[in-house]
Amino acid sequence: MTSSALPRLAVRSTTAVGLVLGILAILFVLWLPGFWTFLFIGATVSALVALSIGVVYGSAGLVSLCQLSFAAIGAWTVGWLNVNTEIPFLAGLLLGGILAVPVGLAIGLLSLRLRGINLAVVTLSFAVATTVVLRQIEFPGLMSNQRVQRPDPFASENGYFLLSVGVLILISLALNWLRQRPVGLAWTAVRHSERAAAALGLRVPLSKLIAFAVGAFIAGIAGGLLVGQNGTVSLRSFEALDSLIVFAVAVMVGANYLEGAILAGVLGAIFPELFRMWDLPLDLLPILFAIGAIDILRKGGDGIAGQLRRALRAWRAGARARVESTPSVTSATSAASAEESSAAPRRVETEPALEVKGLSVTYAAVKALNNVDITVPAGSVVGLIGPNGAGKSTLVDAATGFIDSYRGSIMVGGRSLEGLPAHVRARGGLRRTFQQGRAVPELTIEQYLRLGSDGTATSEDLDRVIAALDCPGRHVRIDEIDMPTRRLVEAAACLVARPTLLLLDEPAAGLGETESARLAASIATFPELFGCAVLLIEHDVEVVQAACDYVTVLDFGQVIAQGRPEQVLSSPEVMGAFLGTIGTEG
Repeated sequence: MTSSALPRLAVRSTTAVGLVLGILAILFVLWLPGFWTFLFIGATVSALVALSIGVVYGSAGLVSLCQLSFAAIGAWTVGWLNVNTEIPFLAGLLLGGILAVPVGLAIGLLSLRLRGINLAVVTLSFAVATTVVLRQIEFPGLMSNQRVQRPDPFASENGYFLLSVGVLILISLALNWLRQRPVGLAWTAVRHSERAAAALGLRVPLSKLIAFAVGAFIAGIAGGLLVGQNGTVSLRSFEALDSLIVFAVAVMVGANYLEGAILAGVLGAIFPELFRMWDLPLDLLPILFAIGAIDILRKGGDGIAGQLRRALRAWRAGARARVESTPSVTSATSAASAEESSAAPRRVETEPALEVKGLSVTYAAVKALNNVDITVPAGSVVGLIGPNGAGKSTLVDAATGFIDSYRGSIMVGGRSLEGLPAHVRARGGLRRTFQQGRAVPELTIEQYLRLGSDGTATSEDLDRVIAALDCPGRHVRIDEIDMPTRRLVEAAACLVARPTLLLLDEPAAGLGETESARLAASIATFPELFGCAVLLIEHDVEVVQAACDYVTVLDFGQVIAQGRPEQVLSSPEVMGAFLGTIGTEG
């Protein structure tokens, strides 16, 4: 088996887990009396609701407590169509999911600038409002006893259970496919860090809206299946308090995975009946769910299903290590190509890749930057050094769009960046890394690099940048590598997009002397290998000397020296004021 086959095996096994569980459930339920089949239909519906939470929270990191409200929209739509039209049930089921989408988008729009507890409050408020509205109106057909009719092939309990499981598996397969595409990878990046996602050129608000829309659609489908199960529904099925319980269960089991969603369905629909049979208080279940969710959140994990998958990945890691112990022909060829390219003479252009003029940033009464002028010529590597609090990170944040309240002008490749948000600047050729390292740990190196290139990078592009930075194999997950190596991967995701300018924020942090020297040599080749200029923020003077064509020194938000490294770093003023105090950026 080749290393490239391993990720495909991982994707197939991900799908196979859910499919096997679904087949076993079908075989199990078909042998049960009709009452238990009815309960398992409810478990399937609950699994779909949990899966919708898995999209919004598990994938995109957005706390949504109103998924049952979207289910209510789907149920209401199916009921109304049953009373007023001749539209078939399955078409009505699809319409129920579709009509939930605009409401999901509306909630998403209202919540774009919110996260965490604030977003939870907004979505819970919507759930409460939905409950109030449902109390004032009747479900279509309830008073006239016009119950929703199941489609003929699925009219029996067993038949309807097969339909429900089929819908669950179909949606799960679609989600699995979507999560391998840029839109799904973007959800993971947004969940990990919105700032880092924007720096990759991702449209963070759009990613959130898509997550809300997809989650609302799935919940709407679940609501339609629920009314088909019961013939009608009542307010009790969509209470705001139940939204909290469903969310807690989804978090505890890891409902962004199919097996987690199925477990959530079983816990939500089957366990209450088991508690009744065992004469246990039903109020105990929400308490247990809450404790389980708190424990998962405390550990920072992704639920029971996530823990099981991590154990499976640990088992596969040994196989991957054996497979990748021998370098592939492609990697060796790419490494040779990188060495050949890095041996080419440096060609420094005079046209500026970055031109900063009169940049000033003020926080209250503190001037973080005061009338700063910096130029990074195209095809060059420029070092930016200075003591803690000198304003280096502020300059990077302002240039990349994470600070919008500044005075002065910033131009990249001769184009003004005024008024442009961070993701537009990134797509326009200005990429950056972060001091703490923000590569998305849940992704493989290949997925992360493709995300950074907006899906345009070829396999040759990936091999080339991986070889140039001496990164691990493309199918290694980022959470399996150490933090210094993650910084290299983060830089690789920037370079694969072929930016005009790359801003590196302390890439040598945590590296040993040998690794730092190798990194400096790599950075020096970036202009030739990838056609971009580099602005390097670094405290390791030896790295600056080895990698940079020019050096700029900041102190108290002002430029105090600029020029060739040998001139600037040997200046008595710079040596006395800064080289003895360089530590870590504050």
